[in-house]
Amino acid sequence: MIKTEYLHFNTKGNTDIIDITPLVSQAVKKVNIKEGIVCISCIGSTGALTTIEYESALLKDFKNIIEEMISEKRNYFHNATWQDDNGHSHLRASFIGPSLIIPITLGNLELGTWQQIVFIDFDIRPRRRKLVLKFIGE
Repeated sequence: MIKTEYLHFNTKGNTDIIDITPLVSQAVKKVNIKEGIVCISCIGSTGALTTIEYESALLKDFKNIIEEMISEKRNYFHNATWQDDNGHSHLRASFIGPSLIIPITLGNLELGTWQQIVFIDFDIRPRRRKLVLKFIGE
């Protein structure tokens, strides 16, 4: 079985981190998959997907380390080329990555006790985001 679902939601931009675990879990139930995988992919080049313990102190730590690694204050060739000031957004998203694969066992996402699936919007403004979920299994 291969099935496709889409998630749509609004973001605030500027490293907005959104726990999408409940949305993905609902989609697992909707497609009625018992064993397999879900590939979650971001449509766009300034968003990323990963897992994290979704708690406020760790989210602050994540944002701080991203800023240290890929600062929005640097000069980027992309900004000079397009005058959109989001070169850091593209680099951050590329560094984290646009997709994630999660196993499904007995109809549930295989995640650790403190592990949540998150979407991170690195763009410089609020956006309407779209994710594609591709289910493979039975």
